[in-house]
Amino acid sequence: MNLKLIIALVKDDITQTVIDAARDAGATGASIITSVQGEGLIKEKTFLGLDLAAQRDMVLFLVAQPKAREILETIGKAGCFDEDPGAGIAFQIGLEDAVGLTTQLPKLIQEVEKEL
Repeated sequence: MNLKLIIALVKDDITQTVIDAARDAGATGASIITSVQGEGLIKEKTFLGLDLAAQRDMVLFLVAQPKAREILETIGKAGCFDEDPGAGIAFQIGLEDAVGLTTQLPKLIQEVEKEL
């Protein structure tokens, strides 16, 4: 099965919003890595002039390739990535194979069959 890994780096206060939106678009699950750090084009400073590295969550979605672009766009809209600077970023990469999808496989196949 053709799979994509969608990686979303989001402000921690919108993590659940992004996950819910991805599920509504066809994602069957998510893995969350908390407290990752990131910075955008312009470094944020505290009131004392110290560097402020914003805390982010990394959310990983393993999805069927035919649904990947729709899920990616849904994540971007739900997180307001293009409207709110620093809200987050999401991207997808192709995967050759994966194991451990036994419980999710029927749903993934069903989603792909809808697209055909």
